[in-house]
Amino acid sequence: MTKDMVFTQSMWAMELRAPDGVERSVPENLDEAGFDGISGNCIDLVKAADLARAAAERGLAAAAEWQCFPKAVDDLKPVIEFAAKWGGHHICLQADVRPRSLAECVPLLEGWHRLAEESPVPVWIETHRDRMTTDLYFTLDLLDAFPDMKLIADLSHFLVGREFAWPISDENHAYIHRILDNAWALHGRVASREQVQIEISFPQHKPLVNQFLDWWEYGMRSYLNNAENTRPLSFNCELGPRPYAITNRDGLDTTDRWLEAQQLRDLVAARWNTVKAGKNGSVPA
Repeated sequence: MTKDMVFTQSMWAMELRAPDGVERSVPENLDEAGFDGISGNCIDLVKAADLARAAAERGLAAAAEWQCFPKAVDDLKPVIEFAAKWGGHHICLQADVRPRSLAECVPLLEGWHRLAEESPVPVWIETHRDRMTTDLYFTLDLLDAFPDMKLIADLSHFLVGREFAWPISDENHAYIHRILDNAWALHGRVASREQVQIEISFPQHKPLVNQFLDWWEYGMRSYLNNAENTRPLSFNCELGPRPYAITNRDGLDTTDRWLEAQQLRDLVAARWNTVKAGKNGSVPA
């Protein structure tokens, strides 16, 4: 399969959560153009099926990401059955447990790996706060124990969780690169050392936007050099509603997140096109 990239839009990120309580319908959100697929959750499988059906009618199902939050090994089984029925690009597993030791993680990761081997849709583990992968160092220890673990890299959580100083040290760059070398998909959000989501269109945030683009470019190059990963590289635009989004004194978003999602997609697509144009040699150390 030719190496390629697909862009999805998070349905959670389409929520307005404005003070007036008005929300768009699922069809209205799905009818917004410009993405290859969606990212939806499987918390309620009935609602998820409605979403999958509507996405399929609009040609958005094949590239879909299905999120789940298992606490035990068997919690993954119905999600795999769901994805097997409706299709999709991958299952995004947020391990909804907070072990204090690697030993506690082993039976869970081994069990999920066994189920993933039988799944017709790939299962990858997301890096995320308040999950098994909440801490960068702990996640690196997990990779030492499970070097073949396939991740979905949401780097925003590590930047704010570890409160990276600016400029970012070579040591922290190396840690992020190791995460990206194990990343089979990317989640798109720009963080600062204090906020998990900052406005990408504000000029004062440009250095951080460029830093994340550089990291994602590294992830693209790593993907191109990974002979095992033959699926299109999935990039999910996930500019979430409050409290992820910073709001003003009236409780309103400080920017148009839907517009910024499209801007983020275009910035990442431009980096991808640059890499694919020939600058896709060895991944830098």
